[in-house]
Amino acid sequence: MPGDKRPTLLLTADTVGGVWTYAVDLARTLARRGIDVHLATMGAPLRSHQRLQVSGCRGLTLHESDWQLEWMANAWHDVDLAGHWLLNLERRIQPDLVHLNQFAFGALPFRAPTLVVAHSCVLSWWRAVHGEAAPSSWATYRTRVAAGLAGADLVAAPTAAMLRTLSRNYGRQRNARVLPNGRNATTFRPGGKMHYVFAAGRFWDEAKNITALDAVATDLSWPVKIAGSCAHPDGRQVGPVHAEALGELPSHDIARRMAAASIYAMPARYEPFGLSILEAGLSGCALVLGDIASLREVWGSAALYVPPDDHAALRRTLERLIADQTERTRLALAARQRGLHFTAERMADASLEAYESLAPVFGDVSREALLCA
Repeated sequence: MPGDKRPTLLLTADTVGGVWTYAVDLARTLARRGIDVHLATMGAPLRSHQRLQVSGCRGLTLHESDWQLEWMANAWHDVDLAGHWLLNLERRIQPDLVHLNQFAFGALPFRAPTLVVAHSCVLSWWRAVHGEAAPSSWATYRTRVAAGLAGADLVAAPTAAMLRTLSRNYGRQRNARVLPNGRNATTFRPGGKMHYVFAAGRFWDEAKNITALDAVATDLSWPVKIAGSCAHPDGRQVGPVHAEALGELPSHDIARRMAAASIYAMPARYEPFGLSILEAGLSGCALVLGDIASLREVWGSAALYVPPDDHAALRRTLERLIADQTERTRLALAARQRGLHFTAERMADASLEAYESLAPVFGDVSREALLCA
């Protein structure tokens, strides 16, 4: 890379959802490209397996906190404290760019240019899950998110569908682009396929709608296996009744089970991109997904779709696929091929193009990556 100074990025991540996976994959890939990445975490203390994911990576520096996130109850005091912490980090690190994976921080007076990436939002989640606008108790959230989006130099989302929801809920973004997510295609690969239907996600999450899969499990010829947390945030245990509950599994175990699964089902009501679906596609699973705009945008003809609340349609589609090996094979190949459009390397390429539009120093990294491809 020309010159002695490596480009420096301040990247935020929360530790309680899919944003963690996204941020770690991006941070590690960018660090390998020669960028000094400072990863600032919040939401909850890092767990041991998360700490292992970022250990030993040259060029990646971890900054930990456990400030609450903007979608959590009574979080705004913590969000403000987290903002002061990030501003102090920026003054100390002096990054060339600040990449924010939360909304409200976009309104902060950072010295470096800012990118805000919208992975999901409460207002669009509420309408998709409940079929109506979020109640007035979320008015402060709406105001703070709108201010964060307006303050950012660039706004991005993993799908055009998610960008459209931002415009509907918070006003049209003056500078916005799609930055698709990605996963490591060497971690998720097809294996010897077995006769079962698989799903991975928080069982209690109404947006994932995995309860619909559990509801039809007894009517299917194959067993249904569901991995993910059954511990509701309110303290209740909410788990499958008919499907086999595997609980929370480490990432290598998820990859092993996806490699063996013939069908992956996620009849989601709301899913701005869907990392677990991408992992399943890369693993050569035939995909049965909720019929929503974001998933059709990502997967096109490489999946089958069902209305999220139509259990009969879900059962019929799964049973038809179980009975038709030729169609399963076709869909599995199509999902793998489509999934290869969304790798961690391609995610890094797209992110670097966005960074370069705000901070030209990242252009050298982009060109060097192309020369080494």
